[in-house]
Amino acid sequence: MPRLNHWFFDWFETIVVALVLALVIRAFFLQVFWIPSGSMEPTLDIGDRIVVNKVAYHFRQPRRLEVVVFRGVPAMGEEKKDLIKRLVGLPGEKLQVRAGKIYINDQPVTEKHTMNEDFANFGPVAIPADSFFVMGDNRPASADSRYWGFLPKANLIGPAFLRLWPLAKFGLIGGE
Repeated sequence: MPRLNHWFFDWFETIVVALVLALVIRAFFLQVFWIPSGSMEPTLDIGDRIVVNKVAYHFRQPRRLEVVVFRGVPAMGEEKKDLIKRLVGLPGEKLQVRAGKIYINDQPVTEKHTMNEDFANFGPVAIPADSFFVMGDNRPASADSRYWGFLPKANLIGPAFLRLWPLAKFGLIGGE
């Protein structure tokens, strides 16, 4: 019987340690998110599972054209949601969209990622300090900074870097 108790304690201890480590990793380092809408198609599809690096922005600044997950600012009576978009404008820049093309400080931005283009106009706007401008890759069907305003830096969770699901699309998520 002492051998059975030792075996049980070893397994119990292993499971508890693994659970605590998983919770710490999820809380502070990496988190898996699922894509709830088509705003990032064709880059990410509804139902995709992605991994977000929650510590990256403690060591470096967000980069233009990387895919980021952030806490949305809830409308009155709604719950907070985590959203995903592409970061296109940085603090202190002047941003304008002309015929669907992004201009930063009057210079066109070259976007190499796949996207559903629109040919709308927006701006110009000055992006405040500690704020960003984000847009979905499915431009005609994305509620983004063009509609709800600037993204405060405090709302950033981190860059998306890996698609886990579906397995057929497993791989790195590229910023440019």
